[in-house]
Amino acid sequence: MKNIVLKVHPSDNIIVALKDFEAGEEVIFQEASIQLLENIPIKHKFAERDFAEGETIIMYGVTVGKATRPIPKGSRISTENVVHSSNAYSIQEQQADWNAPDISRFANRSFMGYHRADGKVGTRNYWLVIPLVFCENRNIKIMQEAMSEKLGYATDRDFSVDVDYLIQQYKGGASASQILESEIIKSGTDIQRNRLFPNVDGIRFLTHDGGCGGIRQDSETLCRLLAGYITHPNVAGATILSLGCQNAQYILLERAINDLNKDFDKPLFVLEQQKSSSERAFIAEAVKKTFVGLTKANEFRRKPAPLSALSLGLECGGSDGFSGISANPALGYTSDLLVALGGKAILSEFPELNGVEQELINRCATQEEARKFTELMRTYARRAEEAGSGFDMNPSPGNIKDGLITDAMKSAGAAKKGGTSPVVSVLDYTEQAEKPGLHLLCTPGNDVESTTGLAGSGANLIVFTTGLGTPTGNPIAPTLKMSSNTALAQRMADIIDINAGTVITGEHTIEEKGEELLELLIKIASGDQQTQAERLGQNDFIPWKRGISL
Repeated sequence: MKNIVLKVHPSDNIIVALKDFEAGEEVIFQEASIQLLENIPIKHKFAERDFAEGETIIMYGVTVGKATRPIPKGSRISTENVVHSSNAYSIQEQQADWNAPDISRFANRSFMGYHRADGKVGTRNYWLVIPLVFCENRNIKIMQEAMSEKLGYATDRDFSVDVDYLIQQYKGGASASQILESEIIKSGTDIQRNRLFPNVDGIRFLTHDGGCGGIRQDSETLCRLLAGYITHPNVAGATILSLGCQNAQYILLERAINDLNKDFDKPLFVLEQQKSSSERAFIAEAVKKTFVGLTKANEFRRKPAPLSALSLGLECGGSDGFSGISANPALGYTSDLLVALGGKAILSEFPELNGVEQELINRCATQEEARKFTELMRTYARRAEEAGSGFDMNPSPGNIKDGLITDAMKSAGAAKKGGTSPVVSVLDYTEQAEKPGLHLLCTPGNDVESTTGLAGSGANLIVFTTGLGTPTGNPIAPTLKMSSNTALAQRMADIIDINAGTVITGEHTIEEKGEELLELLIKIASGDQQTQAERLGQNDFIPWKRGISL
């Protein structure tokens, strides 16, 4: 490791520990000596100078907190001495110039994708089975059990859990301690994929808890989200199960699809259970129509497509004190590369942009987009406060434990995923990313609600950065997970696709890691490589009901 401490921005007044320090150790930083007054765990920060009560704490060049009591030089920055604080923001002059990165390495490169009639290109070719209401979830599960393994779409596992052995032990009179000490993990074998439809990458069976109850706007938003999935370039067609009496009527979905694509021509089968003679007949009809749909989806073949056809969702979760220093900036550089190549990038999680609003406002391409972003952020913040919460309550216990002690500190690092390119549009939830460039999408900070929204707005790939690890993916957008630290990449190697911890150790620069990430994304987009989330069947889908979710 080249460095043991780091100041992220020249104007910062706190320093990041890149290793564990004990109280009494002396740190030399920029030729100045700092004696540490307490243990400083790796990823945490310590005071570069003495702070008086009420003084501003700065990191990433922005306000991230205020001292609640005097903090002596060399003391750890924690929830015991700092509270959330962020800068005010207003609409100002927009940024005029952008220094785009060197894209010569990727010029004229392509990926192998599925070309759709609307001109968009998919990185996967899926068939969707979707309920319009939670009452149909059970039927969706029955269809999944009936079709997945028989058609070659069961999830690969490199192990199995031997429950039969536990049953044998119990019947044989084994004690609780003997059962707990049992070895029940058995090595598995790769599933032999004898797929009847080799050009169909999978059948995605979605379930959710919406479609009825709540407020009418919830069902309308759900239908717009589902329309985004059905019209998505990674989707060849869909089977829709409706009960018949729910709020989320098919006509709402049909209108939403038409709003997104007036020339929509994908195969779409809609079945209503209350018009069926029996549940058996209803499920049988749904399975048969889905099978016919798969025959049509199988007609698609991968063909070369420019990198400008990629739309990259930018997500972080299970963040740690290194996320904003390694993984997020590396993803931000990948985002800039893709934007410079004519592609799209989508930055979500509005509660995690708290404190960096001014930078993003200044990067908006037009005053109109700046106003829309400002209004969405202020409305979100106000509704959170009205519900008795607020952005300041956003860091999770895991975030805090690993050095992210205020929402502004977390946000300043999270925003690095968006790179430095201009913001071409600001999207409310379910709106589509249409223009080339960087988009801001209003979603919660909740990981799955956010990734669900990213795919619904058109992301055909998602990169999910994490410092603590998370078993999360998306049903239709291949989700690649990037670790912020090497320890995580080694400990949870089965869920991590790429390690940005080498930025912390000095083995790679942010730019080098960003280019490595784009190379991997090209392989994944072309179907040459699965993400770990795909391999493990991490197909998480949670629609946002527009209530307060941080």
